[in-house]
Amino acid sequence: MESLFSWITQPEAWLAFGTLLLLEVVLGIDNVIFISILAGKLPPEQQQRARTIGLLGAMFMRLGLLFSISWIYSLKNELFQVFGQGFSGRDLILIFGGLFLLYKAVKEMHEQLEGPVHGAGTSAGAVVGANFAAIIGQIMLLDIVFSLDSVITAVGMADDIGVMVSAVVVTVAIMLVAARPIGEFVQAHPTVKMLALSFLLLIGVNLIADGFGFKIPKGYTYFAMGFAIAVELLNLRVRRGSPVQLHGSDRQPD
Repeated sequence: MESLFSWITQPEAWLAFGTLLLLEVVLGIDNVIFISILAGKLPPEQQQRARTIGLLGAMFMRLGLLFSISWIYSLKNELFQVFGQGFSGRDLILIFGGLFLLYKAVKEMHEQLEGPVHGAGTSAGAVVGANFAAIIGQIMLLDIVFSLDSVITAVGMADDIGVMVSAVVVTVAIMLVAARPIGEFVQAHPTVKMLALSFLLLIGVNLIADGFGFKIPKGYTYFAMGFAIAVELLNLRVRRGSPVQLHGSDRQPD
């Protein structure tokens, strides 16, 4: 435990910590958006619990991966080739994670615009319980993808495991504070919610491209997202009428 915090007395380690913390927060925004949208499908009294469980799960997953650095590096080893293109364990995780993200974003967009298909013969209590368990499962599944990207970034940015662990813990603490207002803002503004879902589509495409070895500079992605957010904030400021109402999402998720 003492070795984890020995970096505190090293000025150069603080620079690495600050830089890594900034990058982790930027990477964590994707995770917060996804968790906020999924948690918004639950009854209001369960949403905060889902966000907390999801973010704490992400933290413990990232810490576990950090203490398994040798395994992380082994994920970069090529497993097989298809038409001359090599694929590693990391590539497969990114590809399937990206496909799942595309599926969830498109499905959520469809439900918000067209409305969910309600099943019959299921009690309300069973549906709510199933919803909560299914949503937590989906959050954990995507946490694996987002955590892998975050941990690989951390390993590349810092040499001290204590710096990496501290940056991850502080990042999750920031996200825990920010998750509720972000979630409430997204749920209260339908156009912002659709924009956030579009971001998830963009992130999913980035993950798939990365898995196939095509590197899309993250700066391009975040600039596009930042520009879209700026335009939407201007739209929110200009609009004075009632916003369009999307359909609710109270069906049991897959």
